[in-house]
Amino acid sequence: MPIRMPVMSGEDRPVTTVGLLECDHVSPKLADIAGDEADMFRDLFAAHVPEMELVAFDIVGGDPLPALDACDGWLVPGSRYSVYDDQPWIPPLADFVRAAHAGGRPLAGVCFGHQMVAHALGGRVAPAPGGWGAGVADILVEGGEPWMDPPAERLALHFMHGDQVLDLPPGGVALGGSDHCPVALLRVGTLVGVQAHPEFGTAYTDALLAARVPALPDDEIATARAGLSRPTDEGTMARWLGRALGA
Repeated sequence: MPIRMPVMSGEDRPVTTVGLLECDHVSPKLADIAGDEADMFRDLFAAHVPEMELVAFDIVGGDPLPALDACDGWLVPGSRYSVYDDQPWIPPLADFVRAAHAGGRPLAGVCFGHQMVAHALGGRVAPAPGGWGAGVADILVEGGEPWMDPPAERLALHFMHGDQVLDLPPGGVALGGSDHCPVALLRVGTLVGVQAHPEFGTAYTDALLAARVPALPDDEIATARAGLSRPTDEGTMARWLGRALGA
């Protein structure tokens, strides 16, 4: 494995390069709110983990998966697809996740990526028994690990998902959940996952809800939109993900 020389920031601090494996793109109708997925994550980490640099790989658009050692860590974000869908890029991504796990490489999954961590390593992902999870909800933190710093007992975050992790993979640890989503935060070896979307802002979630989440009744959409005024803890989750990825 080649030795990676640390990239230095303008303040002479080492920069952690994280490969963002794009699994979807924002609808052109909503792109003027906060840009594409990569833009949302760059803005999130620029505000809370400035020593982390994202490098995007458009695997859903046909880019080949990079070498596992091309970046210091890896981030698998959300997608409209399910981890069990028949898409040509999904099995190679599952292989990549398994290779990261076997090689002890840092990798974090968000929503679809969280589910992929579980799915690729032998867990079970399926439609959420309680239906779609949408809007701001709390994760009750059930464990504390060195990367979960600053510590927190509860995190309010934006959710938008139809599937979720129902069974952990072998060796998996549930670190937080809710009544609707018992496994909302997990770790398996050097891989971590969160079902929520720390990269989403209020305006973007509101636009998704206004566009009508599939199979979500009008009253639940109205309740979810009304709850978007709650303060959220995306800064804490960004720092947790940054630390898990080595930043």
